[in-house]
Amino acid sequence: MTRRPTWIQVVAGLFAAAALVLIAWCVVFATRALVATEPWQAFLTRFPGDGAILEQTAPGIPAFVSWTHFLNAFFLVMIIRTGLRVRHEKRAGGLWTSRRVKKRRMSLALWAHVAVDVLWILNGIVFVVLLFATGHWARIVPTSWEVFPNALSALIQYVSLDWPTHNGWANYNALQQLSYFAIVFLAAPVAAVTGYRLSAFWPKTWTWFPTELAKRLHFPTMLFFVAFVVVHVGLVFATGALRNLNHMYGGQDAVSWTGFWIFAATVVVMVVGWIAARRDPWIAKPAARTGDVRLMKTK
Repeated sequence: MTRRPTWIQVVAGLFAAAALVLIAWCVVFATRALVATEPWQAFLTRFPGDGAILEQTAPGIPAFVSWTHFLNAFFLVMIIRTGLRVRHEKRAGGLWTSRRVKKRRMSLALWAHVAVDVLWILNGIVFVVLLFATGHWARIVPTSWEVFPNALSALIQYVSLDWPTHNGWANYNALQQLSYFAIVFLAAPVAAVTGYRLSAFWPKTWTWFPTELAKRLHFPTMLFFVAFVVVHVGLVFATGALRNLNHMYGGQDAVSWTGFWIFAATVVVMVVGWIAARRDPWIAKPAARTGDVRLMKTK
């Protein structure tokens, strides 16, 4: 039986939210005051926030980026949902047992988490291969050390609510470039390796990677993904939603509703997936194709 929050907890939550908003506005005003000074004006002039890109990199968003972007978002939502369920589940609603290794057994929630992880990794491999095969890699891989001062410049401009001017159809700003690079080439491998270490598939003879270290890295990495998604989606809608969504989902540099409606359809798919991940009978159907499944009786 879940415990309902008391009115004191609700009021405390509202005060905490108000305090965070107040702090955020203080940070914005302080940053705007800082930016108005002569040294920072000179810094912003020298480093406007642009991300370096190779001249031979063609503008535009290839179709494979749009498809893998949607699949990546969908699988991330499912990974977070199944991961939270595994973390908080006290009694398994069903069990999956390997047909080849009978001692390998896990809850259906954990099986769903592992299965989605595998699909997410495969999608990432396809994305990276096509990224380098098409030369599109230069959009998210820094090619100059000036990306760091430019990223700081872009961050200051974002915080001051004076958005950095850039054309995402041609190239990302330096902060976006560093963020996408960190997600693809740093956070994603850490999530994959630590997740593999915590799974039942990790060879028992491989003792060089302690389980405790994997646990300390895996959950914070998920929180990093959540924070990135929240900020990323927020900026997409705050800096020209229709054009940005058209870039990623509509495959065109135009202001129209095409990309928005495609995006809305993907959100519906994610909601359906989120609901499906809560129901063990639904998980049992695909799980039964890879092993033996037994649903537990519920009271």
